[in-house]
Amino acid sequence: MEIKFSRHAKRRAKLYGIPESVVTGILAGVKMRQGEHEIIKNVAGFKYPLKIVVTVEKDVILVITTYPLKKGKKK
Repeated sequence: MEIKFSRHAKRRAKLYGIPESVVTGILAGVKMRQGEHEIIKNVAGFKYPLKIVVTVEKDVILVITTYPLKKGKKK
């Protein structure tokens, strides 16, 4: 599957210091169907878990946003 980043996702990743390679690595290990998905994952080097919101259409995964999850449940 092809992974694309929205303009918003690129800006959030830059703001929070999240490399695109980390996001693509997380998405590579997750099997997804069509529709919207929220992925919360603990990643080494980050104080808080990362939340990644994506939408899947055909063979394209579009990353809508990504940021550290500072509030709420930690999974």
